[in-house]
Amino acid sequence: MSIYWNQRVKTLSPYIPGEQPRQGGFIKLNTNENPYPPSPKVIEAIQKAAGDDLRRYPDPACMELRSAIAHRYGVMPEQVFAGNGSDEVLAFAFAAFFESATGKQKALPILFPDITYSFYPVYAQLWDIPFRPVPLAADFSIIIEDYKQSAGGVVIPNPNAPTGRALSRSDLVSLFRFHEQDGEGASVALVDEAYAAFGKDLEVAPLIHEHPNLLTVHTLSKAASLAGLRVGFAIGNQELIEGLCRVRDSFNSYTVDQLAQAGAVAAILDAPYYEGVNQKVIATRNRVSAALPALGYEVIPSQGNFICIRALQKTGAQFFSFLREQGILVRHFDKRRIADFLRVSIGTEEEMDRFLEVCESYRAL
Repeated sequence: MSIYWNQRVKTLSPYIPGEQPRQGGFIKLNTNENPYPPSPKVIEAIQKAAGDDLRRYPDPACMELRSAIAHRYGVMPEQVFAGNGSDEVLAFAFAAFFESATGKQKALPILFPDITYSFYPVYAQLWDIPFRPVPLAADFSIIIEDYKQSAGGVVIPNPNAPTGRALSRSDLVSLFRFHEQDGEGASVALVDEAYAAFGKDLEVAPLIHEHPNLLTVHTLSKAASLAGLRVGFAIGNQELIEGLCRVRDSFNSYTVDQLAQAGAVAAILDAPYYEGVNQKVIATRNRVSAALPALGYEVIPSQGNFICIRALQKTGAQFFSFLREQGILVRHFDKRRIADFLRVSIGTEEEMDRFLEVCESYRAL
């Protein structure tokens, strides 16, 4: 710990990303990347944008990208915010809408699941926002009634990660309505839809017209096969979008570069390509989920591009190490309740066939 760090840095517990191996030879199923390449139109657009204009700053408003997203979701460009990956968008949202404990008024804690994306408590700690993790049910589902209490805001990942379970639209709408009318004051309901494209009828972005406290956050890393491009966006009413812009412009007005904007526009416009790609991921997920119980594994029902599984009679650490020895990288979270589970990203058909072979051999040990 450095003597030059301020107290905020000293007390941070930073997020730890999934391993990105420098050497080859691994089947990489640990960071929920899409196993299929991006649309050829994305590559073409990036190549076309890589010209003399790179000497210019990119459009800070990202208007072409926001217009494409608005058309896709049936909203106005003014209701869309674009950022450098959904992690940045989430960080801005925490800063813009959730009250710090050191603010002038008493801050109510924000609510999010106790087993979820581990960046949420990091953001809360970074911005000094009080938070209360809400326990998942015994089957790892989110109990929506537990979030109907006075709070500084709620964060709901749908589907949740690492479990993969999802909430219905009707459940989410009841939550939006509660926090619009909460006696302590209306608060923002943030829905993280990083994996919504892999579920059925999960996206709630068009509901911003009826629910002014709703903000949805999206990424092109998963469904658009663009984890390396770093583009995310949010959809909400114009007041919420303006709040995000105020935070961004107090930090860095040019967060999305020209190449990323060009590639992201092409990805948003090529919906047919990605519909085909993601249907393949869903089919593979369903096939693997159905095969694992017969091999002696517990599988949490998933609507993401990953599954969360447990090897019966084995610890998660043992199973993780065995898979790694066999050249398969997955994600192990050494936390209470899920320490014996592993999150497995869905790879290609061939990669998942090999994964099932290794799982079967592990059962025989």
